[in-house]
Order: sequence, then structure tokens, then C-alpha cells
Amino acid sequence: MPSWAIGIDLGGTNIKIAVVGESEGILFEDTQPTDTAAGPDGVVRQLAFLVDALYQRAAETLDTGLFAGIGLGAPGAVDAAKGALSYPPNLPGWGQRYDLRDQLRLRLEQAHGIKAFVIIENDANAAAYGEAIFGGGNAFRDFMLVTLGTGVGGGIILDRKLYRGPFGTAGEIGFMIVDFEGTSVHAGIRGTIEGLIGKERIVEMACSPEMQAERSPRLAELCNRDFSRLSPRHLEQAAKEGDEAALRTWERVGFILGVGLANVTALMDIRKFVIGGGIAAAGELIFEPAMMQLHRSTLPSMHDGLEIVPARLGNKAGIYGAAALCFNAEKSSGLDD
Repeated sequence: MPSWAIGIDLGGTNIKIAVVGESEGILFEDTQPTDTAAGPDGVVRQLAFLVDALYQRAAETLDTGLFAGIGLGAPGAVDAAKGALSYPPNLPGWGQRYDLRDQLRLRLEQAHGIKAFVIIENDANAAAYGEAIFGGGNAFRDFMLVTLGTGVGGGIILDRKLYRGPFGTAGEIGFMIVDFEGTSVHAGIRGTIEGLIGKERIVEMACSPEMQAERSPRLAELCNRDFSRLSPRHLEQAAKEGDEAALRTWERVGFILGVGLANVTALMDIRKFVIGGGIAAAGELIFEPAMMQLHRSTLPSMHDGLEIVPARLGNKAGIYGAAALCFNAEKSSGLDD
């Protein structure tokens, strides 16, 4: 009998939540601003309220199906086996460790009468698993999801299973160092991929003496001559119109990404890459130079099977993946409830 689950993507700005059918995909969904000011206990109360609303709606409208549980993707370091979250960015007051799974499960049972299987996962890992089951990685046995946005994140799928690493931090490609003598410092580390091609750094790159965005009449027009308002969307639009400064910027972004992917290939023999996140909307402006650099930075013996494809689930990948972890809990996670 087909199953359904509730998938949650907890972010510092919004909570995205949906009822997901194992075969149908998203059945209905909701998005609410995250009440970060309420601290971890307040956010748990908010999560439980949202879960209850969708759970009751699903119970009333779904004719058949088994409730597989609740999956939650969260930013920060996640101990998936114990359901604990540590140092989540953009969630103030959470501290070194918070037992998110147990607290959510307790709140659901005591306040809403819902007793359910709950699984907690890092948000990038959840997105990777979502792309593996429902999206751009569905055809691949092994691949890495790379998310390009405010930061640069990643998740690894090996043999169709999520690879977390022994401490749950595998796949953090954004903190891979590609320029250890460079001037860019991010989170106290010099020359990381995220420090070079995170969202804000792309705009800084465009305005650098090398790219000279300020000399572009088209970019000046798009940002109303206020280059502090220049955005990656402006750069994308201008590049598609043939603007040289924008084209050079995206080429450089692609080259940096390609170096990072080459390091992954050399280390893990992963040759399939699914690229998502808001910045990835630039598409071939990034993918083409990234593939060129990926080939240049790997041995010829590593070239067979190299492929870069766009993610297909957009900002719903984490929801899909969190729910899918419930459908496949026994074989995909190996966790004891």
C-alpha cells in the first residue's frame, strides 16, 4: 500500500512543509516564516503546530495509504542517529547541541496526540536524497548534489544511499579549499569554495578590477546605477544578453566550481554532479565552464562518465528528501527509532 509522509525543510527564514505521497509527490504544502526569536523550544512548538495541521488534513482527505512518519531537514551539524542538531546557522540560541528529534516527537505526542516516527537530517543531505529519489539524480547510482546559493552546500549519494560520514559532516564542499594563499577568508578559513562563489562573493567578483562590472552600461541600467544593489539575477540577465563583464564573471564562477568537482572526482571517483540552488538558475553560464575545468583538472583516466546536470526539484528538494527518508528509513538510514 502506498505511503505518505510529512517532509519539512527548516530554514532560518522560512519553514517549508508538505505532505508527500510515495508515488504522487507533494500532495499539499505550506510555508511559514520561522519564529527564530522564540528559540529552539519555540520553533519546536511551531513545527508541531504545522505538522498537526497537515496531518489532520491528510487524515481527512487521503483515501488510502500508510503514514510513514515525519522527516525534517535542518541546517547545521546533525547527528542523525541521535536526532541532535548543533550550531545551526541563522537559528540563534540553539547552541552546541539540541535534541531536536526527541523534542519534536515529545511535543507532537503531548500537545497534539500524534505519535510518529521522526527522522532528522542535515538540509543539504535531505536535498541530495530528494534529488536521488524524485529528481535530477534519479538515474545515477552515485552522485554529489551541490547547492549554489547564499552559501555552497552538498550531499553525497553512494550506491543509492546517503553518505553522511562518521560525524555527519560529509559533503561540505563549500568548505573545500581551492586557494589556500588567496585573500578571501570565510568562516575563518582562507580560499574556500563558498568564500569565493557564495552569492555575495559573486557580486564582489563582478565588481572587481578584473571583471569591471561598473563599466558595463547594461549592468548599470539593471541595478539603477547603484552597484550595491547588483545581484546574481542581474548578472544572469546581462550575460544572456552578451554583456562581457557578466559573461567573464560566470565563467570564473564555473571554473572555481569545476576545480572543486575535480577534487571530489579525484578523491571519491564520483563522476556525476547534480547542481541546484538559486545561483544554479544561471544554467549553462556556470555548467559549461565548470565542465571544461573539471576535464582540465582531472586525469584522462577519470574523464569517462563525467556529467553535470541541473537539479530538478528546486527549493522543494529538501522537503522531498526528508519525506523519502521516512519511506526508506530501514534501508536508507539504518537508524533505530
